[in-house]
Amino acid sequence: MTPFSLLIKPVSADCNLSCDYCFYLPTAKHYPKETTHRMADAVLEQVIKTYMETSQSVYTICWQGGEPTLAGLDFFEKAVAFQKKYGRPGARVSNAIQTNATRISDDMAKFFRAYRFLVGCSLDGPAHIHDRYRRTCGGKKTYKKVIKGIDTLRRHHVDVNILTLVSQANKTCAGEIYTFLKKKGFHYQQYIPCVEYDTIKERPAPYAISGKEWGIFLSDLFDAWYPGDTTTVSIRNFETVLSKKVDGTDSVCITGSNCQRYFVVEHNGDIYPCDFFVTPEFKLGNIMDEGWKTLQESQAFRDFGCQKSDLNTNCRSCDHLPLCGGDCLKNRMYLNNPASNLSHLCPGIRNFFDHTGNGFDRLEQQIRQRRGQ
Repeated sequence: MTPFSLLIKPVSADCNLSCDYCFYLPTAKHYPKETTHRMADAVLEQVIKTYMETSQSVYTICWQGGEPTLAGLDFFEKAVAFQKKYGRPGARVSNAIQTNATRISDDMAKFFRAYRFLVGCSLDGPAHIHDRYRRTCGGKKTYKKVIKGIDTLRRHHVDVNILTLVSQANKTCAGEIYTFLKKKGFHYQQYIPCVEYDTIKERPAPYAISGKEWGIFLSDLFDAWYPGDTTTVSIRNFETVLSKKVDGTDSVCITGSNCQRYFVVEHNGDIYPCDFFVTPEFKLGNIMDEGWKTLQESQAFRDFGCQKSDLNTNCRSCDHLPLCGGDCLKNRMYLNNPASNLSHLCPGIRNFFDHTGNGFDRLEQQIRQRRGQ
């Protein structure tokens, strides 16, 4: 089997917050018979057991939601217990969790530290930016709770990455956000664009950004980071580019030639090829009924993955294609376009690479020199 990782949704789209821009919230309508979604122990055990029976150099599991901590600490204790039970001697397991950080307790932080969970925390910037769209279900601000949760994690020496969503609230604030995060001591950062669609009004959602805006944000962020912080602050967006330039490797799926690197596991065991495509038409099966080999070799999974290489003519002739890989299918199929369409973010991505080309070339040379290449 081709190596793959798992993105598990133990509580589906359930969340204790009500962020305006959440892309996963509509998933709940696909499971209307349940008001609360929780992964049963039998499903959890089957997922872990069958995954640990496959051959992987590293068994990589990312726990997401919704808000995955709603599953409770005991759920994750069971998950690790199953990993130990079914893992072969010497098996390497990497657990990561993406959380809004508002429910982090000392006990949970101690657990994440003990089992070396990498914890991604959603933080959109300083309070006046973060609280624009990230509110509780009752409409209350969340910044202080998030910082309290992150402080708890750091007090217990848990590895924390910051995930920032770039929206209309912060699209012009790259430098401000970067400086804020750096002063807070957050040296592992990732930024993702808000590319959402209002299906009722058939137009971009009011909080979504354009491709041009994304390009400007990334360029401003690079200028704040380069050259002074390149060895002290890791920004995944830039590390991805350098990984591609130096080693020719795709460290994230969007730069690859296909979409067959991981499976999404919903709370009831339903399997999907990508968390941006958790809809009935993309369902591959259920882990209680089918094995990973069958799912990976299914025509549906192959057909989905191959769409990534169905590139637009302009895309094929672009000098930046080796670095961007044609971008994520979600952004190419934005506004109901076909998979072969140019990414909604294409203008900004091109501008970003034009702006940073010399800087990345110098960084590539520095890395090669350090390696003695």
